[in-house]
Amino acid sequence: MVVHAKTGDELSAEIAAGPVLVDFWAAWCGPCAMMGERIEGEVLPAVPGLKVVKVDVDEAPALAAQFGVTAIPALFCYRDGVQKASFAGVVPAADVIAAL
Repeated sequence: MVVHAKTGDELSAEIAAGPVLVDFWAAWCGPCAMMGERIEGEVLPAVPGLKVVKVDVDEAPALAAQFGVTAIPALFCYRDGVQKASFAGVVPAADVIAAL
């Protein structure tokens, strides 16, 4: 399942339960598009019950700043509200799957 968040409250509600991947991205970012394809094509099918929360840094700059995002794509892996890992840039899908 893929959802979008623009506020801290929305994001907090989405990461509260289960495996969650938060993806900070932008429409103009080529590496973000590449990572998005890996997430949808490889990560989502491999992790049962995974929720992907997309945060567009252009629409939610305060949220990106809150998470310390200085480069995109930036990925944060959560399980039941606890951050397990984070990644910056294009990374292998296997690394993200292992972190989730």
